Amino acid sequence: MSSFVRPAESDVVPLSGPHRYRPVSSHLAIAPPVSVVIPAMNEAENLPYVFKTLPDWIHEVVLVDGNSTDDTVRVARELWPDVKVVAQSGKGKGDALITGFAACTGEIVVMVDADGSADGAEIVSYVSALVSGADFAKGSRFANGGGTDDMTPIRKLGNRALTAFVNRKFGARYTDLCYGYNAFWRSCLDEIALDCAGFEVETLMNIRVVKAGLRVQEIPSHEYERIHGVSNLRAVRDGLRVLKVILAERGVRRPRRPAMATAAVRGEVS
Repeated sequence: MSSFVRPAESDVVPLSGPHRYRPVSSHLAIAPPVSVVIPAMNEAENLPYVFKTLPDWIHEVVLVDGNSTDDTVRVARELWPDVKVVAQSGKGKGDALITGFAACTGEIVVMVDADGSADGAEIVSYVSALVSGADFAKGSRFANGGGTDDMTPIRKLGNRALTAFVNRKFGARYTDLCYGYNAFWRSCLDEIALDCAGFEVETLMNIRVVKAGLRVQEIPSHEYERIHGVSNLRAVRDGLRVLKVILAERGVRRPRRPAMATAAVRGEVS
């Protein structure tokens, strides 16, 4: 897949709507402004690995600082001088992401974890999917071409069971559910109305985009091991929170957009 580059004004194709950006050749594509949101708490040692893989054409990086007691903010500013640092007032990954989304000015929003497990070079695949017509580009470690170095057997089993449950109850065809590397048009936030604080935020997003009838495309992604520190995720505790969200969403009806089909790498998601 060809890389995105900053286009000259003469290369811009004047289309309308959120998907007005279209590839103009196999070597050049029109990339909309992309905001990367990185929730971080005491990740100073990992940020150098995160930032060095981010494409230089990104419009902005929004770092949501969860009251870090190390040099997270200082390191972020040294690595990316124009980084937008937003202080998190609440707690939890969901709260951090919602805070970061509100601060974004780009038309596309990409979620990236601060532990070094995500490869920023994959962002081009997410943006390409959105530019090509998807509303939501969902990373998958289990789609063909994806992988993970960071999941224990119990987490894999739990993720597989929860994915199957969501697929059955909401008519989706996801291959992965609890993964935090995703991208979407910022306008989608109005349709999914996020309202949770913890690690279950990814599951809530995945369910609500299906219920809203948004176009979804899975992106094969490789998850690497956390480089430094220990994750705050707890398999049983957070698995139960995910299950609680799934059960709660079954009883909430949300308007769908029947004219919009949903596509994925492996086929339709909804």
